[in-house]
Amino acid sequence: MSRTCAILGAPIETGASQRGCLMGPASLRTAEIDSELRALGWDVTDLGDVTIAPVAPQTHANPALHHLAETSAWITALQKAAFEAGKTCDVPIFLGGDHSMAAGTVPAMARRAADEGRPLFVLWLDAHPDMHTLATTESGNLHGTPAAYFTAQEDCEAYPALGHAVDPANICMMGIRSVDQAERERIKKIGLEVHDMRAIDETGVLPPLQAFLERVKAANGMLHLSFDVDFLDPSIAPAVGTTVPGGATFREAHLIMETLCDSGLVTSLDLVELNPFLDERGRTAVLLCDLTASLFGRRVMDRMTRSFG
Repeated sequence: MSRTCAILGAPIETGASQRGCLMGPASLRTAEIDSELRALGWDVTDLGDVTIAPVAPQTHANPALHHLAETSAWITALQKAAFEAGKTCDVPIFLGGDHSMAAGTVPAMARRAADEGRPLFVLWLDAHPDMHTLATTESGNLHGTPAAYFTAQEDCEAYPALGHAVDPANICMMGIRSVDQAERERIKKIGLEVHDMRAIDETGVLPPLQAFLERVKAANGMLHLSFDVDFLDPSIAPAVGTTVPGGATFREAHLIMETLCDSGLVTSLDLVELNPFLDERGRTAVLLCDLTASLFGRRVMDRMTRSFG
């Protein structure tokens, strides 16, 4: 496995309904994500945080949308900064921030893959598919739209022009358990591979994950992992504003990360939707750092005993 990584913060919360995600990158740094990676032998560079300048309001036919101009500005800034980060290392790590940041990071990684003549695959670990367009979202929360945007669905034209889309056939979603009707119809229409929690209960996490990794390997693909905190059960990861019961367990999440590590296929990573304002003594940030360590080489017998008392 490659041994250089760059950390880039994306303190974006304009896509969410609750304040607090802008503190996500700082919380992960406080939990010493960089030290965890260095202890595993990785050469880590922290590139700081992306910022945007104030922007004028942007109107849209859907009156529910909020912070469209700011989110569009974040997308533009992140597409540039994430691509540059990807040129400096083997595995860039993007610290969020709400999941609308994936509308910037994923197209950037698709551009990076295209420059290498390889396809980009995306493993989407999330309670939600985030397949709303700007026209179909009823909440107006733009963190529900990035997957529709980077797969070039209609009604996302108010966002910045998409330079590098991801083929829906190259996406695998796992842990899904909250899907709106418009998203359900779109998923069926484009043939998106989705493994909801019932499917995972029936088969376990390994069969669908291993089948997807075989496809990535066969295509000589680059693999972007987009990890939303609400993929995890809120009993172990409370620091998220979109809690949905019945998420992945501690053991399932570590098994996924260790399996991804064994594959050697992951070339970029999002950690999103961490809201420290909702956390309990930093436990969710620590868990995300532990899971990242499993992805980057820590084995099950190397785990430390921790106390949250």
